[in-house]
Amino acid sequence: MTSLERLVADKLLKIKAIKLQPNNPFTWASGWKSPIYCDNRKTLSYPDVRTFIKLELARIISEKFPDANAIAGVATGAIAQGALVADMLGFPFVYVRSAPKDHGLENLIEGELKPASKVVIVEDLISTGGSSLKAVEAVRNFGCEVSGMVAIFSYGFPTAELAFEKSRTPLIALSNYNAVIEEALRTHYIDESQIAILQEWRKDPANWDPNR
Repeated sequence: MTSLERLVADKLLKIKAIKLQPNNPFTWASGWKSPIYCDNRKTLSYPDVRTFIKLELARIISEKFPDANAIAGVATGAIAQGALVADMLGFPFVYVRSAPKDHGLENLIEGELKPASKVVIVEDLISTGGSSLKAVEAVRNFGCEVSGMVAIFSYGFPTAELAFEKSRTPLIALSNYNAVIEEALRTHYIDESQIAILQEWRKDPANWDPNR
């Protein structure tokens, strides 16, 4: 675990972009019960956190994907942060919808993306990886190369990691579930007795039963 992962975890916890409730689980839109909830849109409301994330994402793109020449944000959560990163790097920016518009030009990719561009896709959150990889597919189908994807946070589900490997899409997240748990414990957000619940959930989140 890197110092950056822990630092980002600490920032997300402090502004409550990430909340942990092992004893009072959340219900996700998918219906899953979860002891954690992440809403990275909140980072946009805190200038210091917003700027820190922008700088780190831009640095990683410059260092790890030096051939990139365009940025795509995944709608809707990563549009703003993606645009900030693209502005800092001086790159063209587009965003990828979850589905084509049902009117007008019926665009799936909004903005002007030149064919054969080398694109880094920006995400706010990686869970199962399904919606993120749909964006990868859309960019590739447009005739561009996806250099990789960067994200603010990843749950690190094995199914997602496998899906990214199969799609041959390098993924780098600023922070992850393990770093959040470590920081939450260090700062007394949670205590040792709650660690087992948090670890058990991550093994099989779709079927996790908080009452078991």
